[in-house]
Amino acid sequence: MKDFLKDLNKEQYEAVVNFEGPSMIIAGAGSGKTRVLTYRIAHLLDKGVDPFQVLALTFTNKAAREMKERVIQLIGDGEARNVWMGTFHSVFAKILRIEGHHLGYPSHFTIYDTDDSKKLIRNIIKEMNLDPKVYVPNYVRSRISMAKSHLIGPEDYAADPEIITADESGAKPLIKEIYKSYNARLKRSDAMDFDDLLFNTYLLFHSFAEVLYKYQQKFRYILVDEYQDTNQAQYLIVKKLAANTENICVVGDDAQSIYAFRGANIQNILNFRKDYPDYKLFKLEQNYRSTKVIVSAANKVITFNKEQIKKTVWTDNDEGEKIGFIKATSDNEEGKLVADAIFSTKMNQQRPNRDFAILYRTNAQSRSMEESLRKLNIPYRIYGGQSFYNRKEIKDLLAYFRVVINPNDEEALQRSINTPSRGIGKTSMQHIIVTADAHNVSMWEVINAPQKYALKVNSGILNKLSVYATLIKSFAAGMKKKEAYETAKLIAEGSGLIRMLREEETPEGLSRVENIEELLNSVKEFSEQGAEANEGDLESQGSLEEFMQEVALFTDADKDEEGDNDKVSLMTIHAAKGLEFPFVYIVGLEENLFPSVQSISTRSDLEEERRLFYVALTRAKKKVTLSYAESRYRWGQFSFSEPSRFLEEIDESLLDIPHKTALKTAPSGNSQPEKGSYYPPSGKRNLKPVNTSVTGTATTDFQADDTTGLKAGMEVEHPKFGKGKVVSVEGMGPNKKATVFFNSTGNKNLLLRFAKLKILK
Repeated sequence: MKDFLKDLNKEQYEAVVNFEGPSMIIAGAGSGKTRVLTYRIAHLLDKGVDPFQVLALTFTNKAAREMKERVIQLIGDGEARNVWMGTFHSVFAKILRIEGHHLGYPSHFTIYDTDDSKKLIRNIIKEMNLDPKVYVPNYVRSRISMAKSHLIGPEDYAADPEIITADESGAKPLIKEIYKSYNARLKRSDAMDFDDLLFNTYLLFHSFAEVLYKYQQKFRYILVDEYQDTNQAQYLIVKKLAANTENICVVGDDAQSIYAFRGANIQNILNFRKDYPDYKLFKLEQNYRSTKVIVSAANKVITFNKEQIKKTVWTDNDEGEKIGFIKATSDNEEGKLVADAIFSTKMNQQRPNRDFAILYRTNAQSRSMEESLRKLNIPYRIYGGQSFYNRKEIKDLLAYFRVVINPNDEEALQRSINTPSRGIGKTSMQHIIVTADAHNVSMWEVINAPQKYALKVNSGILNKLSVYATLIKSFAAGMKKKEAYETAKLIAEGSGLIRMLREEETPEGLSRVENIEELLNSVKEFSEQGAEANEGDLESQGSLEEFMQEVALFTDADKDEEGDNDKVSLMTIHAAKGLEFPFVYIVGLEENLFPSVQSISTRSDLEEERRLFYVALTRAKKKVTLSYAESRYRWGQFSFSEPSRFLEEIDESLLDIPHKTALKTAPSGNSQPEKGSYYPPSGKRNLKPVNTSVTGTATTDFQADDTTGLKAGMEVEHPKFGKGKVVSVEGMGPNKKATVFFNSTGNKNLLLRFAKLKILK
């Protein structure tokens, strides 16, 4: 066997071979974290550790697949496939399939995704006659999710004075009742949401000592990726599992902890040394990804955070280009300047589109970027857009799969029962829901025994319900005899979904049929992979139930790229974590946008925003360009912007700043002013940008005055048109205008809320 340990540097080697006892690997950006994790697993197996005793937990299926593939490359797939490796949610779902009966769940329980949860909450809000504008389903769901991630169930939620006070002060005192009803409906449907997979695993280990002991003995070596992103539930579950052997290895970077809004707790990694006083610490500080300039800039920025594990990231890579800055007068111009810069680099360096990424703080910022890229015919894709599995026709067919596997799944039943239309209207469905609630049974039980539960619908509806129930039962019977693909195909055709879409006779309908065909292909591929993994054993093909679990645990980070992937990537910085690109543009670097206005009132929130900026910087391999706009519309309101404080935290020597000689005077004739402007040197320096689009005589330290008292006859200065004299002022408030005669251009009509004027006298 190849001595794969030769591939490691000294620090990586030490982190791989010292696998007994607790250890923490602090891995700087681009330092080979995934390599160390996979080599450590391979080394464990090479040393004779039973693969069934190794548990590796990640945050995305993509990371788990990549790790498993690398382990197979190192030692072959004979042993590697037996390692318990996957996301927290997928591994815990597997355990709950086996042990869930202790908590009253069948092995075929349904996993609700975010859309399912929101729909159920929306229905409960409607049934309680609450105002959805007050009890916004998204907000209520996030409130419940945060509670579950902190292991606060409905009863504890309702008994917590601090939580109740917060809900009452927000005029939402009934969230506790929605939470209680929501959990009861999940249980009645034999369903769990994403947060329940963690909550219930903790409950299982906390309440059933024999189950905990079983898995403590099973998992003798535990590895956790991205430990800084773990929440309270994940932290306590891992701690319980590792309590006997303490052979726990956590890998992460406190400087990249950016998911507090999802419940992640940076204290988990900062306090590891307190949990395991005899731990070993390994620091991976060599960056293999970025240039010296980028590494130096990121290092300097993160030093402004007080709460951190000290490390010094360094690189042997080239010095690289200095960090570029683009200043725009508006968000639309920012989009144009960024698109122009990408186009220029593409042409000059013959770079493919996929080498470029535009990162922003909020999804709304993508609009101006998209419009500008389209005008230059630069193809792009937006991460976080609609997933294949979120398309309506796909959700419709998946609902049938779900209700065939688990007929008590009420969300799936409600989606499938009248798709295609069977004449079972909203009124009939409401009667079924009310009857099920009154008898505390599932809707499926009411549909199967309407006389028993005195369902108040006419005979025509009873007949239609009977036809639906018989259809689902026939699919379920077929599922026991047929493999996953045949069952899926039978449901797609027998349900009438394909026929309904074909009857549309539109290009959209045809496209939807093709999407269903693609879903069936993925079921086929899943089945064959199961057989292949078991040396062709057809009895070991993946079941439809297993396929549905994989789909339910699918995350945004696991999306497959469709078609041609030579496109510029647009995404939020949160979505970019774990990715890398040669050229990165970080846009919207303005106070109250980045850092966010919600994150500047406490040190902990501000430090998380700074870590987010650190993550953005370290996505780049060759060059980073930063941009901001002096003004933009936010929530329909026009506002002026100040440059982000983060810009001051980068050393001046690392910035690509044009000299003062780059300032232009007014061109003669009909020449157009030169576009593009840049941010000035950092440190104790003027926050106002050097403007290279000046066509008048404004100075570099130009600062606008309040123009509320502007009157005719006053002498003023404009950053673009230079010095002039006010001819007249008219209008009031936001519509106030001034006519100004400028020496360089003559009369100009200016809307004062947009115009920046310095009053000279």
